[in-house]
Amino acid sequence: MRAGGKHNDLENVGFTKRHHTFFEMLGNFSFGDYFKKDAIAYAWELMTSPEWFGIPKDRLYVTIFGGAEIPPGNMLEIDTPAGQCWLGERVPQERIHAITGLKDNFWAMGDTGPCGPCSEIHYDMGPAASDEGHADCKFPCDCGRYVEIWNLVFMQFNRDASGALTPLPMPCVDTGMGLERIACVLQGVISNYDTDLFQPLMAKAAKLLEHDMSDADEEVSRRIIADHSRASTFLISDGVMPSNEGRGYVLRKIINRAMLNAGSPETVSDQVLPGMADAVAQQMRAAYPELDENMQQVRRVLASETSRYRRTMTTSLGKLREEVARLMEALRLRSPETGGMLIHKVTLPGDVAFRLYDTFGLRRDVIEDASRLQGVGVDWEGFDLAMREQRERGRASWKGEGKEAANPAYAKIADRFTTELDFYFGTSTKDCRIEAIITKMGPVNELNPGESGEIVLDRTVIYAESGGQVADTGAFYDNSESQLLAEVKSAYYPVAGLVAHKVVAKETLRIGDRVAVVADAERRARIIRNHTGTHLVNAALRNILGTHVKQSGSLNAPERLRFDFSHFAQVDAEELRDIEQQVNEEIRLNTEIETNVTSLEDALASGALAFFGDKYPEHNVRVVTIPDPRAARGFYSKELCGGTHVQRVGDIGVLKIVSEESVAAGVRRIEAVTGIGALEHYQQEAQILRQLASQLNVGKDGILAQVEKLAQTVKHLEKQLETQKRKGALSKIDELAARVQTVKGVKLIAAEVERIDREGLRQLVDSLRQKLGSGVVALGMPEDGKVALIAGVTKDLTAKIHAGKLIQALAKQVGGSGGGRADLAEAGGKDTTALKSALLSIPSLLEPLL
Repeated sequence: MRAGGKHNDLENVGFTKRHHTFFEMLGNFSFGDYFKKDAIAYAWELMTSPEWFGIPKDRLYVTIFGGAEIPPGNMLEIDTPAGQCWLGERVPQERIHAITGLKDNFWAMGDTGPCGPCSEIHYDMGPAASDEGHADCKFPCDCGRYVEIWNLVFMQFNRDASGALTPLPMPCVDTGMGLERIACVLQGVISNYDTDLFQPLMAKAAKLLEHDMSDADEEVSRRIIADHSRASTFLISDGVMPSNEGRGYVLRKIINRAMLNAGSPETVSDQVLPGMADAVAQQMRAAYPELDENMQQVRRVLASETSRYRRTMTTSLGKLREEVARLMEALRLRSPETGGMLIHKVTLPGDVAFRLYDTFGLRRDVIEDASRLQGVGVDWEGFDLAMREQRERGRASWKGEGKEAANPAYAKIADRFTTELDFYFGTSTKDCRIEAIITKMGPVNELNPGESGEIVLDRTVIYAESGGQVADTGAFYDNSESQLLAEVKSAYYPVAGLVAHKVVAKETLRIGDRVAVVADAERRARIIRNHTGTHLVNAALRNILGTHVKQSGSLNAPERLRFDFSHFAQVDAEELRDIEQQVNEEIRLNTEIETNVTSLEDALASGALAFFGDKYPEHNVRVVTIPDPRAARGFYSKELCGGTHVQRVGDIGVLKIVSEESVAAGVRRIEAVTGIGALEHYQQEAQILRQLASQLNVGKDGILAQVEKLAQTVKHLEKQLETQKRKGALSKIDELAARVQTVKGVKLIAAEVERIDREGLRQLVDSLRQKLGSGVVALGMPEDGKVALIAGVTKDLTAKIHAGKLIQALAKQVGGSGGGRADLAEAGGKDTTALKSALLSIPSLLEPLL
């Protein structure tokens, strides 16, 4: 699979003869068995011998490594031994070309490690294959005429950090040959898309989209759909799911690009890509039988993703088409001398492209592809400029964004002062001044006993809800803390910099009063254990599942923590166990948590994770670090966070994951408990185990064995019950056989049966066919509120009566579908009330066939 990187494959697929996202590489290896001489002899024999590929020798050229400087200052000479080996195979000297440099004919695992020269075989496709229209160019022209079909990598050195090359004690050979390219050569065509690997798929695409295969304008779209169908089918079959992150994002891009080339979202059927996947499986099943096993999942995912594409893209692509139409019309009006014909290259302005991206959610690559399909370019420099301007506007609006939406009273207060935040340093403080009192009626000077309102203080230890952490509760007292003045139910930020306390007054409160503020310390302790636990869970998820994991929301409450994150699949039990174990290892390490305030730029440069993009201020961001001396970077977790945390990680005690589930497409949720909450969870589960052990009359260690024993007993009883049902049904063979009727000389048994499973129904049909000798049997039964139908036809009648077609006609009458072989077929339906009438209609269905 290759869908990006330096080769830029995804954007080129369909427009060139040999770019693909999915391709098959053939090859073999030799580890010390043979080297250059034998490898070259084998390659030349396979390519040119009439007993094998039989490719004309005068159409082939070979390359060898032509020497290069290996830094620092080491010269690696031309691979003369390889050249001598080719001469030994009677390849003319003029057809052996030495290619200098490390770019083309030298392979390396990396900056260090195994490496060595390459030798390639190229095939002359002829002038018609030149992408640049060359009529008489010579090898090694890079115009597309000369195509590499074979590569030999001679791994004979080990390169160290200094660049020095040391001969390997056992040199190796790595052979590679692209199936698509060799098929192109052997089938005498100049494009991979003209081979039998792609033509059936392109024909399938044409049929599904009602294309004319001779229409060259639609050729590129058919190529893209064929290639991307191969890639998406294999990716999904291998367990990759579409998402907005990681490899799932690549899959989603491939699917979306195929759909984009299939036509307008509102007109393309959900069955186009599933239909293409079926064609891929049919073509590939001999080599990849697992495709058939996974095809139901592949079809379901592709249908779902097509539906999602339609929902999200119909409006946005419509807007793009409107912009392009408006642009072209404006150009026609400006060029009346051309008679309305466009003679200039049409380019979508950058600010327009950015508006489509920012407002309508069109990804950059989609804008690129959709514009190209309409023959329009895009001003990407203007796009980038518009994006930078948008980011600057976002940063500039950070400090004042709350004021614009807040109660005007709070906006005026925020112009005078900000609340000093003491909740980082404790849970109680004294001598806090009441700066404002806000009620439903607006600002007031006092709040009487029993009244509710919002109070702004000059400083507070009450944490205001933000960043997923719930607000503290607590109370206001007089400065001696002997008299309760108000209960604090919650707190929030009405505008940036101000904390509003939601209170119920117990005594009269006035602007200017001085109060002591006390937060519920035990409740705060539970919250901060869960908040620090959330940071640990986030780090563990990224370590175990991958760095594609991004936070999508969180809740840090006294009783639990909840963490939403992007991921393309369910987190399995083993992964959850590893995440939980890694988190608790960090808790046991008991490092002291570090916090510091710095600039956004410095925080991000230090490796801190940020989750809310431009909503961070440029300065005075708070960084929370969980150190880990064992880690290469010196920390286990580092995040931008304004919340409160434990002092040492060990203060959490223990963390227990209690659930993992999906909350949206590509978004998963983990819930966990810590500290006393984890203890309560363990105690609750232990109580359940004790009750279960008591009911099973075993010790706790014997619960699993007893449950397995009971499960086996249930299975045995269910099997006995099904056996009895079948015996009961088979005992009715004579009764059903007595109800035989004749339709134009053909015996027919059509009946409804009850209290039998599907397998018993099949056995009953087989037994009745044998009893009839020649005839038709059609049985139906109600099954869990639905209908099950089976039709059987004896072999002598299948030329006239096809069981599959008969069952399809019956299925329509009961609101279902089905099919099968000529002698046996099954169907299901939803309408149990129509079963009797469907069975009664069988004679009328048979008469025209006889």
